[in-house]
Amino acid sequence: MKIAKIEISRLHMTFTQTLKVSLGEITGADNVVIKITTDSGIFGWGEASPFAPITGDSVESNFAVAPALAQLIKGKDALAIEARMTEINGFSVGEPSLRSAFDMALYDIAAKAAGLPLYRFLGGEKRQLRTDMTIGWQDTVEETVAKAQKILDDGFDAIKLKVGRPGLEDVAHVAAVRALAGPDIAVKIDSNQGWDYATAVANINAMKPLNLQYSEQPLPVWDYDNMARLRARVDLPICADESVFDDKDALKLVKIGAADYLNIKLGKAGGIHTGLKINAIAEANGAKCMIGCFAESRLGLSAAAHLAVARPNIIFIDLDSAFSYRSDPVIGGVTFDEKIGGLLHLPDTVGHGAQIDESFLDQDGKVTV
Repeated sequence: MKIAKIEISRLHMTFTQTLKVSLGEITGADNVVIKITTDSGIFGWGEASPFAPITGDSVESNFAVAPALAQLIKGKDALAIEARMTEINGFSVGEPSLRSAFDMALYDIAAKAAGLPLYRFLGGEKRQLRTDMTIGWQDTVEETVAKAQKILDDGFDAIKLKVGRPGLEDVAHVAAVRALAGPDIAVKIDSNQGWDYATAVANINAMKPLNLQYSEQPLPVWDYDNMARLRARVDLPICADESVFDDKDALKLVKIGAADYLNIKLGKAGGIHTGLKINAIAEANGAKCMIGCFAESRLGLSAAAHLAVARPNIIFIDLDSAFSYRSDPVIGGVTFDEKIGGLLHLPDTVGHGAQIDESFLDQDGKVTV
């Protein structure tokens, strides 16, 4: 089954609210959509959602490099994912978001050719997934509590708080959410590299009575040694996010004991192909994984959800980006329960099940290879 055509488009979606974190503000999704069509007529969809402060790429760089990647694989066997992803990953160590989009599309094609939902193609069986909901930085504790109340009213059973403010400013926000939520709601914190070692120790110790689930990326991406030192010092599991892009990063982290959990994001890992390797390394070392997202639509979230369903070692689900979209550009794919907050429904259609309504795409800038 040969790759006959690759279409490259931009997708811009506005958010209902700005998400503020220690690394900056996110006001919407500026993504790249890849559609790969084979000579048999089977097509696959993928989505890149770059966030330069983390991934180092942008929609402009993705869109510039995409035609070269398309030329690299056009005319070749779409089902030989190992060979195609070796070529794609060998083309550049950058553009992880874009490499992920090509990867998603190839896995979509392979599962469709096999007549299977992607999670079954990956060897998994259906299990329940339920995402948390994130609260970005708010100016006041009262605003943070109001956001948390809305999440609780919507029936979610897990809240992730963006922290990483100077000093001990975060403690009041987290304590107020715990007091509101009560003991049965999972509360986790994500610093996005916002603390140094001393500030992380002080904050985590101050929050010890709050029964948190974990501290995600408390230190800068490069500070593996202090991540290990912090993990040994505090009584709270540490989750690595920005510190783990690929399987080599995963191996380094678990070897030095720097993390209890690893956050797999397809846009960091370059897709499912490497995400599977990260999970295998974590599992072999007794570490659990979470599945996260950037600003993907339900297209990217569908691919991520299939990976999570297929690998039970992925126990934490953070796939909430589509809740911020003002409108939904996706046909099919994963959906969210209207009564049980955060509960994902993964259809048993072949492939990952999602495609973009092409009326949402920027048709003027579309490139076909």
